[in-house]
Amino acid sequence: MRTEAAALLAKTRDLRLPGRSEALPVVPLAAGGGEFPPCFSEALMNTPYGLEIVESCVSCKLRTPQSFCNMNGALLRSFSNASHPSTYPGGAVLFVEGQTPRGAFLLCSGRVKLSTTSRDGKVLILKIAEAGDLLGLSAVISGTAYEVTAETSVPCHLNFVERSALIDLIARNGELGLRAAEALSREFQSAYRDIHDLVLARSSAGKLARLLLSWTDGKQKTEREIRIRSSLTHEEMAQMIGASRETVTRLLSDLKKKEFIRLEGSTLVIRNKTALEALAV
Repeated sequence: MRTEAAALLAKTRDLRLPGRSEALPVVPLAAGGGEFPPCFSEALMNTPYGLEIVESCVSCKLRTPQSFCNMNGALLRSFSNASHPSTYPGGAVLFVEGQTPRGAFLLCSGRVKLSTTSRDGKVLILKIAEAGDLLGLSAVISGTAYEVTAETSVPCHLNFVERSALIDLIARNGELGLRAAEALSREFQSAYRDIHDLVLARSSAGKLARLLLSWTDGKQKTEREIRIRSSLTHEEMAQMIGASRETVTRLLSDLKKKEFIRLEGSTLVIRNKTALEALAV
């Protein structure tokens, strides 16, 4: 297969792109003969989903000060040795609600939906996990079933750590135990705020306004407008506020008519944050 691909690409040595007078430059393959254009060479260095390859936590460039894996050198090496890096496409299920915990997933890049499902099949998205979050930690430590279902929203790079290995690391390292306690505390505080907002908001419009405002944290405000890129569908937004997709679509249309927001493709522009705040009370 590789030889056939190399032979096919060798025939394109004199390929010229529209508007270019020179042939497309090529670079040699490491083995097997033939040549690939530079764009193919660059693609081969990435994972199938276009993510940067991360083979070790020690050399990882995705780590931030807020990441669970932001540890000292010796502990980071121990954590890296115990973990198993993998890449997943969007829509991959990492674990499901009620499943016995096999371990925890460190989200290195991408986004993961954490949701719960009622007996009648209604889905409620509790959180959109971001890079640096450790997923499934509370179930791993307590030894009880996963409380939520975790599904990738986009292609993700994750590190899986088996339960026994993680428990052993936490038992032997005070720093990791403190990080685990801090992560669980943030989970509790986030869940408390979400329950407060979901239960006390007077209407679906108020809940939606709260959701939109929650995305403005840390966003720069220019010319009294706030631009937010969101990959959530109307269905997913509905699942986050406990409403139907039709309700969310209607409410977004109403907000646009009132000029509270504007939609530019996948970008949400908040035009009147004060009005949204009043609606969210």
